[in-house]
Amino acid sequence: MGPSKLHVLFCLSSCLVVVHAFDWHDLDPVAYMQSSAWIQGMQLLLPTGSFGHTKIPKGSGPYSVGCTDLMFGYTNQSTFLRLYYPSQDGDFPDAPWIPNKEYFLGLSKFLGFSNFMGNIFNILYGTLTVPAKWESPLRTGEKYPLIIFSHGLGAFRTIYAAIAIELASNGFVVAAVEHRDESASATYYFQDQAAAESGNRSWIYYKSIKKESHTLRNQQLQHRKKECLQALNVLLDLDEGKPAKNVLDSQFDLQQLKGTFDRSRIAIMGHSFGGATTMQSLSEDNRFRCGIALDPWMLPLDEIYCTIPQPLFLIDSETFQRAEDLAEQRKFYQSGEERKMIAIRGSVHHNFADFTFVTGKIIGRLLTLQGEIDSKLAMELINKASLAFLQKYLELDKDFDQWDSLMDGDDENLIPEAGSDTVTLSTTLQSSTGAERENLS
Repeated sequence: MGPSKLHVLFCLSSCLVVVHAFDWHDLDPVAYMQSSAWIQGMQLLLPTGSFGHTKIPKGSGPYSVGCTDLMFGYTNQSTFLRLYYPSQDGDFPDAPWIPNKEYFLGLSKFLGFSNFMGNIFNILYGTLTVPAKWESPLRTGEKYPLIIFSHGLGAFRTIYAAIAIELASNGFVVAAVEHRDESASATYYFQDQAAAESGNRSWIYYKSIKKESHTLRNQQLQHRKKECLQALNVLLDLDEGKPAKNVLDSQFDLQQLKGTFDRSRIAIMGHSFGGATTMQSLSEDNRFRCGIALDPWMLPLDEIYCTIPQPLFLIDSETFQRAEDLAEQRKFYQSGEERKMIAIRGSVHHNFADFTFVTGKIIGRLLTLQGEIDSKLAMELINKASLAFLQKYLELDKDFDQWDSLMDGDDENLIPEAGSDTVTLSTTLQSSTGAERENLS
């Protein structure tokens, strides 16, 4: 999503000001935008199901889904993640989608806008929730496969709920890591115990780069990989019953996680920069039995295709990958290991993230949050193909094999990419820079 396209949103907001005029020199224009008339107007332009509730799909599996945030340790070296898990039924509120205003300010900065637009985003989307029960108790009595999830550039831990909730509803625990390599729009930590107890957050915002650099992005990639492995370590320690403290203000009992994970069935997954992080992590840690890279950004990677022995599944959008990126992806077939590679016809890079669900079709298409394919259908294909892959290579006793054909691109909405150059690149993407192609990914 390039800043030029987001000017559309600003212009639409300005149109409402013409209808409901106020003095732009007012000391607090944001207070005006919180008025019912302005909100009602924005609801017409940016329908989100209803303000306070997203259209993010509920999990279709047999398990109820719970959600909590976990932070272990202090300083920017601590581990921060959102955990999705099979939960017990009960009367618990839905989980917040983007829980802090600072994330909206970070998104605004990432897109090249002032804090004013961040305030607008916060007004529009700050109360949205996702269909997972906040801090509901873990469903105990069985061991669950564990998936580490890595977000994209300009993203953060909470905005892949549609994928994580579907996986959790089918019996997985998903740990969505928030990265502190300055690739997230925003993230935070506590400097020490006193800061945590007082709620004094130290915020880290996205670091702008004037020109894309493999060297710099690879350094970030190594940092991200380290954070994924660190998250895996702390979760496996909890599984062993080792003591740990969540420094966040939380009612979730960490003792529930003792004996929870099936340690022989661990996978890693990520989108865009997180897809590259997935591939890098696979190459360095064989505790991951397999990995799924969603529309991976290839720029940060060295040539590691011969160093990944685990099965790897690449699920691309139709428009993000350039010809040279696809050529790099196909090198992973040279190792002779298990590989799958498909693209979703009519999709865009942001079909993998929750943003594709929170706007109407007109604005969604203008901001490239949605492609020609229906967003819900695209997400169903992503999730079903992923579940089929996970069943096969984690050797699960499930019924996900009913979607095995999707792994080979056998569907009218899929493109089998292996060994061919069938993906058509749009003129815009062929001429865009890596940073522009990565916005909000």
